[in-house]
Amino acid sequence: MHEMSICQALLNQVQKITHENEARQVESITVKIGLLSGIEPELLANAFSIAKLGTVAESAILHLETAPIKVRCSDCQKESEVSVNKLLCLHCGSWHTQVMSGDELLLMRVELLR
Repeated sequence: MHEMSICQALLNQVQKITHENEARQVESITVKIGLLSGIEPELLANAFSIAKLGTVAESAILHLETAPIKVRCSDCQKESEVSVNKLLCLHCGSWHTQVMSGDELLLMRVELLR
C-alpha cells in the first residue's frame, strides 16, 4: 500500500511546518487529491490514522479534497474540465490534450496549536 509511504512523507512535511512555527500540536491537515493521482482517498485516510500515531499530528483530523482533471488542447489552446477516462477537449473534440491538473497531491492547509 503506497498510501502509507505517502502519509509518512506528508507527516514529515507537517512536522517541519510545526517546528518552523513553534507549534506543539496539529489540529487538522487538508490535502487535495487529483483524480488521476493514483491515490485512493479511503486508503489514504486509513493509512493516515495509523501513520499519525506518536506524532504531533496524533489528534489531527485529515480533510480530503478532490481536484478535478483539467486539460489544455494543443489544437484550439482552450482548457476543459474532463472525466477520468475521457481526456478529450470539450471545445473541439481533439485528443491532443495535455493534463494541466488532476494528477497532483497537494498539502493545502495545516492548522496548528501553539
